Parts: sequence; structure tokens; C-alpha cells
Amino acid sequence: MPSPGAPVPPRLPVEDSYLELLADTLESLDLSARGQFLQRYLRAITHLDLRESQCIQLWDEILLRRRELSENLGRQVALKTALMDVFASAGLFRVPIVIEYDDLKILQLNAVTDPLTGLYNRRLFSETFEKELNRSRRYGSPLGLVVLDLHRFKEVNDKHGHPRGDEVLRAAAATLKKALRTSDSAFRIGGDEFALLLPQTDAEQALALSRRVETVFAEMLQPLQLSVGVSMDHGVATFPQDGEQADQLIRVADERLYRLKHANHGRTANGGTRAPFDSIPPEPVATPERPAAPPPPISIEAGRAPERSESKPEPPQALTSSAGSTPSPAPPEVYTVQRKAERVSMAGTNAYATLGEAGVRRARVIDLGFGGVAIELDAQEDLAENILAVLHVPILPPVRVSLKPVWFQRTAQGSFRVGCAFVS
Repeated sequence: MPSPGAPVPPRLPVEDSYLELLADTLESLDLSARGQFLQRYLRAITHLDLRESQCIQLWDEILLRRRELSENLGRQVALKTALMDVFASAGLFRVPIVIEYDDLKILQLNAVTDPLTGLYNRRLFSETFEKELNRSRRYGSPLGLVVLDLHRFKEVNDKHGHPRGDEVLRAAAATLKKALRTSDSAFRIGGDEFALLLPQTDAEQALALSRRVETVFAEMLQPLQLSVGVSMDHGVATFPQDGEQADQLIRVADERLYRLKHANHGRTANGGTRAPFDSIPPEPVATPERPAAPPPPISIEAGRAPERSESKPEPPQALTSSAGSTPSPAPPEVYTVQRKAERVSMAGTNAYATLGEAGVRRARVIDLGFGGVAIELDAQEDLAENILAVLHVPILPPVRVSLKPVWFQRTAQGSFRVGCAFVS
């Protein structure tokens, strides 16, 4: 017990107290147990693989070094100080670095993050792309890639200065963060170039997201009051339809980005409106297993290639002005018609519909929108012109609707898909 008036020794930090307790505990262990424990402990704190005998020898040197340092300094020296000195003197720490764990995590985050926008950088994009591709191959799920860049961004820097250009880039990053799901990832891969990775997302869903991003970005720019009309162009590619490898998908997305960019800029330069992306037929990628073929025409109402009934197989035809006339390309103006409402995919959910007054027939719900619903039956059936149905979809209560079948398609698995419009 210290005598009255004697100075009270300072309280040791938690980690030093732990090491002191460790030293006392090791003294009570036999040599073999002490060696096994020290081998695991030193591996955990130094990431070095040492022999048990070497660990015992180093620990004895640490205790001796602490005693020498304490005598020389006239005060008690922490065990961790002696540990660092012994390991550095033995050449086991070639470049000793002491850093807090939180600081290390910040450094790791900064290494993969763009400092201006807070988005992930190009380095992490390449790593994440390969991981997501491997996951999609393993589970047979689609993967969407969207590449974006800012139209007329250089003019912003020239007219308003680079600080205002930085604000535009941050607005673009905020737009992407706002539009994405938690499973999606956004990256800044260049000066005004961005990329999105969308797991379990097909081409139609990726296009819908791209259009939403374009709209939200225009709203985000309004407070900046720019004299330059900046917009965000996009190109979409999906695995596995557009390619199996990352470089193939990036090339396809880039090609579609620039085709859309030239089409939109040509229209706006001549006083027209911007063309929706799905009005520009994508160019399929030619591979040895899948030679290139002309793209199918695009349906104005559905925003995708028209479906065909199995009962009337017909080759793809371009849009025509009247039935029975010679097929001819549709005029560019027809593509400016926007779809009335986006559809929400029900893939991966247990959404279903019961058909008929009795509700004995059941169909899977594929997607749902304000204008209609797509359902899937196990086999082809004769459907009435108007069908009474009850929709059971996540979140919403059961909804009783009247449906009118408008298109039919047999899938490769033998099921039968029907696109239906809501009838008031």
C-alpha cells in the first residue's frame, strides 16, 4: 500500500493494462502453452508467421527491453513500446507504421472513392464489375450496365468557371445516389463520365432507370441557374444479351451512348426534341457463337420489340403507315411519342392474379403499370375479350380489375405470356 503523500501512478490506458495482464498470465503457463499462445497472439497483431520457440524468445526480449528502458528513463515504460522496439530492431518490421483502425478505414475508403463527388472511382468499378459478372453467371441473373456523360459540360467550365463545373458534377453524383437501389452501384470513371452497375436488372428496367436519371438531373440543375443547357446522355448494355465479358458490355454501352448522343444533338440543333433511348434500335454484338443480325423494330406504345402470337408466326416487319402496304421505315417523328407509363417488374416476387368470376385460374404477374399488366400462364389458353381478375402484388391490397388481352407470346420454357390493358 503506498504511503501517504506518495505520488499516485498514472492510470494505464486500456491496451497497456491488457498487456500487463497478459504478461502476468503468461508467467503462470508452462513453456509449451506459453509458446502456442504467443504464436497466435503475435500473428494477430503483426501478421507474421513465427515459430513457437522464436515467439518465446522475442517475448523474453520484450520484457527485458522494457526493464532496461524503464531504468534508463526513470519511469515505467509500456509493454507495447518495448514490443515495437524489439520487433523493429530484429528487422521484423521493415517499415513500421502505427495507425488507428478508424484512420485505416478512412484511408481504404479514400483509395476507392472520388474525392469531388463521393462516388466510387474507376479502380473499384473494374473490380466490382468482375465480381457482379461472376455472380450473375453463377445464378443466371441479368446484370445491367449504364454509362453516362454530360453534354455541354465543357461549356460550363468555359463560361462559368471550374468551381461551377464542380457543382454540376456533384449534382450528377447526387442524382445517381438518389435514383439507385441499395444493391446498385454508381462510379465516376472519368472527368464527366459515370457508370452504373445494376444487379438483377434487365434491359427494360435499366432503360427506365436511365430515363428517370435524366429527368431528376434536369431538376437538380435548376438551382444552379446555368446559361448552358447541360444534359445527361446514357448508353445501356445487359448481361448476357449484349455480351459475356466486361469489355464487350462496355463497348456496347459506349456505342449506344454515342449513337443516342448524336441523335439527340442533331435533333436539338435543328429545333427538335430529344429522342428517347429506346427509339434507337441497339446494334447487337457479333460473336462467333452469335452472328450479328438486324435489330427488331420498336413498338411505340410498349417501347420494345413487338410480341408475336405463336398461332401466326410472322417475320419481323418495320412499322408501316397502313395495313397491307409495303414495309417501310417509320419517320423519325414517330419515335418522339413517349410511353404513357413505366412498368414495374414483378420478377422475383410472388405476385399473381386470379382469373374469372370464380377465381379458379391463377397466373403469375410479370410486370405492372398504370396502363396494364403482363401475366404468365403455364400453358396456352383461350381467353375472353374481357377478363375479370384480382391482382395480388406486394404492398398493395388485392385489386379487382377488368383486363383486355392485347398481345401473346410463348416462352422458350413453354409457358404463355399475355399482355393485358386495363379496361375501365
